[in-house]
Amino acid sequence: MITPRQKVRNIGISAHIDAGKTTISERILFYTGKIHKIAEVKGEGDGATMDYMELEKEKGITITSAAITCYWKDTQINLIDTPGHVDFTIEVERSLRVLDGGIMVLCGVAGVQSQSITVDRQMKRYRVPRIAFINKLDRLGANPSRVIEAMREKLGLTPLVLHYPIGLEDQFEGVIDLIEMQANYYEGEHGEIVVTKPIPDSLIEEAKTAREKLLDQVSLISEEMTEKLLQEEEISQQLLYETIRQGTLNLEFVPVLMGTALKNKGIQNLLEAVELYLPSPLEREAIKATDITTEDEEIIYPEESDPMVALAFKLIDDEYGQLTYCRIYRGTLHKSDRLFNSRTQKPVRVNRLVRIEVDKRQELEQAEVGEIVGLIGVDCASGDTLCSNGTKLSLEGIYTPEPVMTLAITPKSQEDIDRISKALHRFTREDPTLHVSTDPESNKTLISGMGELHLDIYLERMKREYHAEVYVGNPAVAYRETISKAAHFDHTFVRQIGNSLHFAHVIGRIEPCKDSFVYKNRVKNNSIPKQFMSACEEGFRDAVKTGWLKGYPIVGVKIVLEGGSFHPLESSETAFRIAAMEGFEQGFSAANPVILEPMMLLEVETPSEFMGRIQGKLISRRALLLGTETRDHDSVIRAEVPLSEMFGYSTELRSLSQGMATFSMEFAQYRPLPDSLVEVIR
Repeated sequence: MITPRQKVRNIGISAHIDAGKTTISERILFYTGKIHKIAEVKGEGDGATMDYMELEKEKGITITSAAITCYWKDTQINLIDTPGHVDFTIEVERSLRVLDGGIMVLCGVAGVQSQSITVDRQMKRYRVPRIAFINKLDRLGANPSRVIEAMREKLGLTPLVLHYPIGLEDQFEGVIDLIEMQANYYEGEHGEIVVTKPIPDSLIEEAKTAREKLLDQVSLISEEMTEKLLQEEEISQQLLYETIRQGTLNLEFVPVLMGTALKNKGIQNLLEAVELYLPSPLEREAIKATDITTEDEEIIYPEESDPMVALAFKLIDDEYGQLTYCRIYRGTLHKSDRLFNSRTQKPVRVNRLVRIEVDKRQELEQAEVGEIVGLIGVDCASGDTLCSNGTKLSLEGIYTPEPVMTLAITPKSQEDIDRISKALHRFTREDPTLHVSTDPESNKTLISGMGELHLDIYLERMKREYHAEVYVGNPAVAYRETISKAAHFDHTFVRQIGNSLHFAHVIGRIEPCKDSFVYKNRVKNNSIPKQFMSACEEGFRDAVKTGWLKGYPIVGVKIVLEGGSFHPLESSETAFRIAAMEGFEQGFSAANPVILEPMMLLEVETPSEFMGRIQGKLISRRALLLGTETRDHDSVIRAEVPLSEMFGYSTELRSLSQGMATFSMEFAQYRPLPDSLVEVIR
């Protein structure tokens, strides 16, 4: 039976690490009848349903986003549980790119943490409507009011509070629904029975005050509600639901719910909110595509009968070949359909079409607009657009952050060389944030990624899945080179190669820009013939791969080719390619080049008595202290610190705090390396 599109919800759960995403996913699957036994993330047994990889079960963290379909009443929920650890941020990026709505989970004790800010930024990037769930209200120090205030101040959101807690910490019993003005309690072995009772007398006044705030906030976007409030008329629940839904879809506010997933309280309310407030595929903002033939922009509407357009957003290699996670934005996809890949401009055939159930597959004959499905045997890359034949559209790709850390690996034996090659070929296809290159001096294989954990996981997978053993060198920082001012170049290439003389002349300028690399062709009067233009661009692209100062890749440059000259007999593509490379080097050396180092946003949570010594040690690691705040008896230190200074920090922090402090770290931005350190780095 095909669920009507209005009753489909494509949602993801995102949060800071350890906020309870996977625990919430497990309860959602239990209450929707998808599973019949609750497993815990760090408990005994097989581990949580959505953490299906052996490494996930062992480490108690989510490494890869997992998809599953479940049903709440008559609503189909396609759920993706995403990692919280910043090293696996690409999983969150590609999930949010294709989802219609999101659940942002916040810890009721810690509130808005460093990776909560990252998740917020990602949701805003893709304009994903969301609801927030304040979890762990049974924990010591839980304070939902503080979390709501942090949502306003740190994230710039407009929280719309729909619940009022009945007690906190070990006294937490349930929530008051501020729309229905009833108290919800959760009974049964796993909280599966929701019992509605009158609001306790001791909380009636607080609940009324909270409801008035809710009505005032919602009325700001509804003239009908404003009129009813002014005339002191009763506001119907239906009007409230409809207005909150509209405000959520328009990103005007974020409904806030509360509970504790571990103690099985509040998850059914969360499911109701997903149905009530998050968009169906038909209500999501229309997306834009580009016609690769005309370069015209086209709006994609979720119509079933129009030619099919889908985005491949994730790849996995399994025993049946490549499994491609795909979101259908328009049309209907059938098994055995022939499609067009707009990046490769080649046809592909869908051999098998499946619904993905974590690590299981359910065969499908067809899938409609709004579905997230798996294609088996389709040759494509993450971010490719797949369309019906005759349609040549390209959807906007997925934002991919640059790697910040590099390891050199060497095979332990001759047999390991081929295994390593196969493993890295597969891993780089699956994960665009994992880069592989070769050190030209040592000839060692270099793997670059988002952090120590990210690279450790792939080394462990290489060992387990491919039985490949490697020696691992010390981690190195992924520095970059750039320019700090504009400069011109005017370069002539003349060289005898074999029996032929080669000539090319290029004129142009380079200047700083925010993008990694921009090339503009501004040549007039055919001073460089069209047949040499692509060679010029290739030469410039070759030039930015290796830096001029220390050999690091060059970023943040815009190259404008303005002119040049050629010889009708002695000019060639090779000559113009080399001329472009050497011309770029001429301009780069005159543009005040600098080395950039990756800076990390660091958050340390520590008992207050250790704060002074921790701050002192951070300053000695070239940290810029951004501020501190107090959470109950603990202090939170925020700082920006160079990645190169953070190796071995976990050991130092344990010793400074008697093992009581914790930290989280994520990439912030690239900044110029101090001149005094330029000669120190390799």
